[in-house]
Amino acid sequence: MSLVVNGIELETDNEGYLLEPDYGDEVVRVIAAAEGITLTDAHWKVVNYLRDEYREHGHTPNFRNLLKGVAALMPGTDSKALYDLFPTGPAKQGAKVAGLPQPLGKGGY
Repeated sequence: MSLVVNGIELETDNEGYLLEPDYGDEVVRVIAAAEGITLTDAHWKVVNYLRDEYREHGHTPNFRNLLKGVAALMPGTDSKALYDLFPTGPAKQGAKVAGLPQPLGKGGY
């Protein structure tokens, strides 16, 4: 499977996650639209947080650590707020929208 962004074909897995990370803003817009998400500043903060974590650790955080990290950036953020942003699962759908490969396993750091 693949996704076309700005005329460039990006390889995806069967669930639509990119096989290689793409840090461009346009990929976020294209995937968010495909997921039925209207991007807000809060979405972008989560996307940028997930991208930074992926660059630093080679994977994205599990939900619990995502919640802790995002709450530090956006005080008052709770699990409901994250699910309002990414209804099918903040850790997985957030990574997908961020243009990152699919998080695997239940672990994380």
